[in-house]
Amino acid sequence: MAKLNFGGVEETVVTREEFPLKKALETLKNETIAVLGYGVQGPGQSLNLRDNGFNVIVGQRPGKTYDKAVADGWVPGETLFSIEEAARRGTIIMCLLSDAAVLSVWPVIKANLKAGDALYFSHGFAITWSDRTGVVPPADVDVIMVAPKGSGTTVRSLFLEGRGINASFAVEQDYTGRALERTLALGIGIGSGYLFETTIRREAISDLTGERGALMGAIQGLFAAQYEVLREHGHTPSEAFNETVEELTQSLMPLFAAKGMDWMYANCSTTAQRGALDWKDPFHDAIKPVMERLYESVASGNEAQISIDSNSKPGYREGLEKELKEMRDSEMWRTAETVRRLRPENCK
Repeated sequence: MAKLNFGGVEETVVTREEFPLKKALETLKNETIAVLGYGVQGPGQSLNLRDNGFNVIVGQRPGKTYDKAVADGWVPGETLFSIEEAARRGTIIMCLLSDAAVLSVWPVIKANLKAGDALYFSHGFAITWSDRTGVVPPADVDVIMVAPKGSGTTVRSLFLEGRGINASFAVEQDYTGRALERTLALGIGIGSGYLFETTIRREAISDLTGERGALMGAIQGLFAAQYEVLREHGHTPSEAFNETVEELTQSLMPLFAAKGMDWMYANCSTTAQRGALDWKDPFHDAIKPVMERLYESVASGNEAQISIDSNSKPGYREGLEKELKEMRDSEMWRTAETVRRLRPENCK
């Protein structure tokens, strides 16, 4: 494992060069990898592992998701099983079920764990808040994590493009003495660009903070606030959307993704640069107290409890779809549909 400097802080990372796919395949050559759950992370990780030559099976309950697994080439009775049967057959149990599903299925998983198995997660939620989830692994298994920094859809699409998504890794419990090499082999197997070291608790807290903050919650709130102000002052929907979302996603994000925020600034007009430099601090000062409250709510377990309570309610999925529909049907995101259709690549 290499030590690299990240902004003046030394961190441990693993790259494909030092842990190549050939080494990963050799490490796991006698393992049966059982991917439990075919919802968000399950398809991407299982298909990448299969395409990379690992011995993979899938465990999924009957329904639409099971049918999707069949459509993706998993064969019932050969590579596709019930969750219980897959857990029984596997030596590495990749628990990629939703956090809510893990709570209900955990007794089945635990009953089928064998001494020396590896229990794998891609999110630290269930283990970090075990006092709330009831997920307490037995002492005679490895407990490991590889957490891709993106959706399962992106895990798969970047793999198919010959790229890869960064992921964090952690070893929570090393019963066999092989937990670390198993973890790294799986991280390379699912197509990670590079792996950086963390702990399960740190991953869980940073992940929930990011989702509720800059990655999802805050960005929707920021978009909506600016769009509403522009509309309330007489700007058209297309103008408000282009100046709020489209220019960011299509023009500016690729610039700072490639070479940093300062480089993006340097490639904009001097008027834009001056205004951005003047207004970044007021936005920072307004937002940071909200971020502090968010972090405390996550670290205390409050956000975990909210998720557990809401996800366990009857009709949760119907209620969620209603909330997403309200967002989808808002003027801003209905405008987005028209704007996307007008992109040159969509006008052929």
